[in-house]
Amino acid sequence: MKRRQILGGLAAALVPCGFASAQVVTGALPLTLLEAGPAGDRISRWGNACALAMTGSFPGDPVIRTQAVGGLDGVTGANQLDTLVIPDGRTAAIVPGAALTAWLTGDSRVHFDPTRWVPLMVGCNSGVLVVRLPKGAAPDLQTLRAMAPLRLAAYQPESNDLAALLALARMGVSMAPVFGLRDSTAKASAFLSGEVDAVFLADEGVPEDVAPLTAGGGVPVFCLGALAPNGALTGDPLFPGLPDVHSFGSSDTAFLDSAFRAAAVAARTDFLLVLPRLSDPNKVAQWGQAANAAIASPALAAAASASSITLQAAPVAQASLAVLGQVGAGQAELQGFLAKNFGWQPS
Repeated sequence: MKRRQILGGLAAALVPCGFASAQVVTGALPLTLLEAGPAGDRISRWGNACALAMTGSFPGDPVIRTQAVGGLDGVTGANQLDTLVIPDGRTAAIVPGAALTAWLTGDSRVHFDPTRWVPLMVGCNSGVLVVRLPKGAAPDLQTLRAMAPLRLAAYQPESNDLAALLALARMGVSMAPVFGLRDSTAKASAFLSGEVDAVFLADEGVPEDVAPLTAGGGVPVFCLGALAPNGALTGDPLFPGLPDVHSFGSSDTAFLDSAFRAAAVAARTDFLLVLPRLSDPNKVAQWGQAANAAIASPALAAAASASSITLQAAPVAQASLAVLGQVGAGQAELQGFLAKNFGWQPS
């Protein structure tokens, strides 16, 4: 069964696993899970699944109501979390990584600060660069530099591709991005037709999407890795042996290194479950326990596995937001870099 079918049917699967009480009215006041995305789309489906998996973990067994808000990039929903939600512990939010990229690149619509959220859980995806190497060439930094300019399939700088653009820039690889390729299907088509030399994949189902590229002569050369609870970078469990960006090539530019780390967090984040800043500590503890119960739920774990998503608890989510916070004033410098090198302007 394909990963989207599994996630789409997760609500039905959870009921026989003991989560039917999500639909039962109790005496406890209901809780709300704000879904930063359209109803029925990816974040909404994850939100519904998480709400069901967390049901029964709160005192009084309250109903967890879901509310889908805004568009695919999650900006509208994230804005609502920061500007309209009272931090009384009754409302949490699930937000896509795209909202973090919008904040990082200074999107004018952004009126939230993710570094001040209280993290509960993060769903992490892989990020892998696949390259068609010259015959007999090794998959190393010297080869990428010799391919200058590397034609990289990309959608736009304000997307997961930002991580690849910054990764290559920090290693001194000359690029000629081919923008406008929105999804993995468009990128794969451009790669297989010879229009581009490299494709960066960072979404749900990356191993599944890498397969046709490798069949067409592509070689995975590096990945984004994964964050440990202490903030250290580790290897990607779905791509054992593949070097992460820092192992693949070092950087002499502190700004590019810091910007890349933040962009990598956004690209690795499929979804982030958070409470607003200043939330009551007792409520934070309750939501944290519920999130841990959701991670341990067999049905949610199965959906994550089918989507090539790794569910991580609050410590990893906190480490991710801490990396974003290290960018600080560098956001303006990043925007200048994107404008100078790619002709990009914030929306």
